[in-house]
Amino acid sequence: MTTQLDIKDFGATGNGVEKDTHAIQQAIDLGAAQGKAVFISKGVYLVGALFLKEGSKLKFEDGATLLGSKDLADYPEIETRVAGVEMPWPAAILNAISANNVEISGNGLIDGQGQHWWDIYCGADKNSGLRVDYDKKGLRWIADYLVKRPRSCLIYEAENIKISDITFERAGFWNLQITYANNVLVRNVKIGDNHGPSTDGIDIDSSTNVRVTECVASCGDDCIVIKSGRDGDGYRVGKISENIEIDNCKIKSGYGITLGSEVSGGLRGIHIHDIEFEDSDCGFRMKSSKERGGFIEDVVVENLHMKNVQFPFSWIMDWHNSYNRKLFENIDQLPEMWQAVALQIPENMQMTKVRNISISNVKATLDPDYKLPARAFDLVAFPEKPMENIRFSQCSIEAKEFGRIVAVNGLQFNDVTVSIAGENDYSNDTFDNR
Repeated sequence: MTTQLDIKDFGATGNGVEKDTHAIQQAIDLGAAQGKAVFISKGVYLVGALFLKEGSKLKFEDGATLLGSKDLADYPEIETRVAGVEMPWPAAILNAISANNVEISGNGLIDGQGQHWWDIYCGADKNSGLRVDYDKKGLRWIADYLVKRPRSCLIYEAENIKISDITFERAGFWNLQITYANNVLVRNVKIGDNHGPSTDGIDIDSSTNVRVTECVASCGDDCIVIKSGRDGDGYRVGKISENIEIDNCKIKSGYGITLGSEVSGGLRGIHIHDIEFEDSDCGFRMKSSKERGGFIEDVVVENLHMKNVQFPFSWIMDWHNSYNRKLFENIDQLPEMWQAVALQIPENMQMTKVRNISISNVKATLDPDYKLPARAFDLVAFPEKPMENIRFSQCSIEAKEFGRIVAVNGLQFNDVTVSIAGENDYSNDTFDNR
């Protein structure tokens, strides 16, 4: 008796022209009902949203591609969380929603045809599109939520998930989002050709017991990032991200490994180790804003090798004001989705508390002909809520400028060598305020 179902037996063409969504969904539904794996055989399958079921096993053959449709109508709106706020938003290309014991594996490709979505957002010249219209109206804070673009893969309210060997390219928005999940393993996933806006690599969001290992990421935004909800809505949900391990990964471009900026539910118990960074904008990054609140604590980072990284340690607790400051006169008169984004946390809980961060065994080097900025440290918190108990040990850092250390209590350097070429370039204080 066969143990797997081939999607071509359900009428999938794999020619990249005809939509194969219905045929593949039929195979997924029957496979879950019969306890059989679904086999994505070699071909290019044009699809909208696909929904995995409890116990689904999806296996890609070498040369198999899920090609995301360019029609937003092919991604039905679902109740979800996007960029830290719960709201209706388009489903992803591949979804595991309230579906436990799911496995996605094989050397296949999920291609989001991102250029189409990037052009809608910011134009082919990256200086037009709908985002510019919102900017002119002082609505940068809401633009990312209004310009809807499909994610590539969404794991949501699910347990016992394994994702291995898949390649993600050209996501319309985030590539792999893991939200309200528990016990997730992501291994040997490759993310590339993702240089559009908001093309995060792997987002771990209000989830627990997650390991990301042996992955390679090249992104237009944060490559691997841990989050827990934005501002008032994240505070309302109140779900922490905890017990997260990121190890033996390679970061090739983008904003590195990041905690934040959505941290209203708190981040705790994070171990990041044995990571290679090359030509990325950031190495280990933390970012938040006054409006987030929450906390980042008990983080161990060790065994990092960075080559030609602009900002090895960029920790900004009041990051990107135009994105975070919300401009409105009466929240009650805003559309419901706008109200969710605009919701604030109690004033006495604002500003993120960062404490108990241990960094060890780091080597950051620059090539002699390196042309871009290179700032060793940006450790910037609020005087009212300083970072506490920050330890750097056995680190060697080459940079063009030292950077900033603001509102940090209990900062310890043990066997740390920093080589600085010149004075600070203060234009780098507003790095990534896009």
